[in-house]
Amino acid sequence: MSIGTSHLAEIERAFEGGSRYRLRDLFTPLDTLLVSGGDQRLALDPKERVNAYGCAPSPEPEIWNFASSTASTISQAGYDRAALAREELVHKSLFDEVEIAFDRRCEDMRDELRGHFQLPPRVDVVFSPSGTDSQLHALFLARAALGGPPVSIVVGADQTGSGTAHTARGHHFSALTASGAAVRKDAAIAGLSGDSIAIPLLDATSGPAMRTDADAAVMRAIEDSLAQGRRVLLHTMDSSKLGWRAPSAACLDEIARRWPRKVQVVVDACQARLGRRRLRSYLDRGYMVLITGSKFFGGPAFSGALLVPKGLSRALDRIEGIAPGFFDYVGRCDWPMNWTALRSRFERRPNFGQWLRWEAALAEIGNYYAVPGAFRARALAELAAGIDSMIALSPSLRAVPAAFDKADADDEEFAQPTIFPFIPIRNGKPVSIADTSAVHRALARDMNDDIVGSAADRQVVAQRCLVGQPVRLEQPDGVPQAALRLCIGARLVTDAWSSDSAQAQRNLQHILDRIAHVLVKTELLLDHTAAVPA
Repeated sequence: MSIGTSHLAEIERAFEGGSRYRLRDLFTPLDTLLVSGGDQRLALDPKERVNAYGCAPSPEPEIWNFASSTASTISQAGYDRAALAREELVHKSLFDEVEIAFDRRCEDMRDELRGHFQLPPRVDVVFSPSGTDSQLHALFLARAALGGPPVSIVVGADQTGSGTAHTARGHHFSALTASGAAVRKDAAIAGLSGDSIAIPLLDATSGPAMRTDADAAVMRAIEDSLAQGRRVLLHTMDSSKLGWRAPSAACLDEIARRWPRKVQVVVDACQARLGRRRLRSYLDRGYMVLITGSKFFGGPAFSGALLVPKGLSRALDRIEGIAPGFFDYVGRCDWPMNWTALRSRFERRPNFGQWLRWEAALAEIGNYYAVPGAFRARALAELAAGIDSMIALSPSLRAVPAAFDKADADDEEFAQPTIFPFIPIRNGKPVSIADTSAVHRALARDMNDDIVGSAADRQVVAQRCLVGQPVRLEQPDGVPQAALRLCIGARLVTDAWSSDSAQAQRNLQHILDRIAHVLVKTELLLDHTAAVPA
C-alpha cells in the first residue's frame, strides 16, 4: 500500500500542532531517509550516488558483497521492510502523535532485538545512529556507574573505528552530529571530555601479527590508572577489523577478581561476530556491549546499539546533571521507556533514518537466526576453509595470520573466522597503501573498458564487488602496508540455506565461485595498476 495524498491531507488535518513538520519528514523519498539522521559518513557521492564505502541507499543485487566488516548495500528484504515500516508508522500516526507512535515502535524493536539474541528483558537497549555514537552513550553511562569521569583504556585502538580515538576522550568524532548540529571535530564535548589510553594490537616489530603481550599491557594500564586514583572504562575488543579479540578471558577474570566495581567494561562487538552465548555471558558479568546491525548482519550503514545489563542501569538514579554537549547526540526515543527520569531530560526528536536502518537490519538478523544453527555453523566452516585455501594458493595475495584459535563453546558458529585479511603482492613485495586503496575502489567498479586483456579477463573485471576497506598495518621498517578483507556475512548464510541439502551445497559452492572470481579480479587489477584509477 502506498502513502497517498489523501492520507497525507487527512493526517495533516489531524495534527495542526508541533508534530506536523516531523510527520512531513516521513514523506521524504525512502532512499533519502535511509541516509539521513547520521554523520558525514552517510553522505552520497553526487555522481556515483554511493557513500564512502561504495554502498548505495537502495538494493543493488548485481554487486557481489563481501564487505561486511565495513558496510553493505541494503538488501531487497531490508529495503522492503523499511518501506513497510514507514507506511505503518504513518497510519499509526492517525491515532497518536507521531513521536508517541515512533516511541512505541522503537520499544517493540528493542523486544525484537532481545528476542533474536535470546536476551532476557532485564537487558536494556539504547539505539543510536552508529556504533561510534554508541561509544559516547557508553561513556555517559560509565561516568554514572563509576561516580565520575573515567579514563578510557581502548584495547585494539588500531583495529577499531577511526572515531574511537575521539569518542573515548569524549570528543566530537565528526563535524556534524546526527541531530544536525555543526561541531568541531576532535573538540571536547561539553561536560563529557576526559582522557584515554590506546593499546594497539598489531605487533609492528615482527610483521602483520597480533602482539603477544596484549594482556600484560592491559593490566599495566589499569594498574597505573587506579594508582593515580582514576576510574577506568575498559574497552575490550570482540572482534577487531582483522577479526582479533583481546584481552583474553583469563585476563578479564583477573581484572574482575582484583578490582571489583573499580573497572567498568564495555565490549566492542560492533562487528557482531560472536555467538549468542558469549554475548549473554558478557552481559551477565555486568559488561556493556556495543553492537551494530550493519556489519556481520549486513544491514545498511549505520545502525548502533548499546546493550546495558540491568545492574548497570540502576546507576541512572545517580545521574544529576547531563553533560550539555551530550544533548546533540541523543533523543528521547533512543533510551528505553523504563528509563523515565533520564528520558524526560531529552528532546522528543525522532530520528527516522536511524530507525529505518535498524528496521532493515532487524530483517537481516531475523532471517539469519531463522536458519538452523547446524547449517549456520556448517556454512561458516565451509566458506572459511574455501577462502583460506584460495588466498593461500594465490601468488598475489598474502594472508594476515589469525590472532587466536576460537575453541570456546560460547563461540558457537563463530568458532570459525569470518574475516579474511590479505595483503596484495606484486613482484614478491606488498604494494603501497595508495595502490591497495586504488584496487579496493576498482573492485567496486566495472573495469572492462580500463583493462587490456582477453575477453575472459575483461569479463572478470567487469563484475562489481565490494570487499572490506584497507586496514593500515605498521611495519618494522617504518613503511606501512595495508590489508584488504574478504568477509563472510549473515546474508551469505541466509542466501545459501535450503531445506534441500543438495541445493544448499550447490548454493555454498556458488558463493565460493564468486569469491574465486573476486580474487581473480584482484590479481588482474594488480597486474594492470596503471589502468586502475587513483
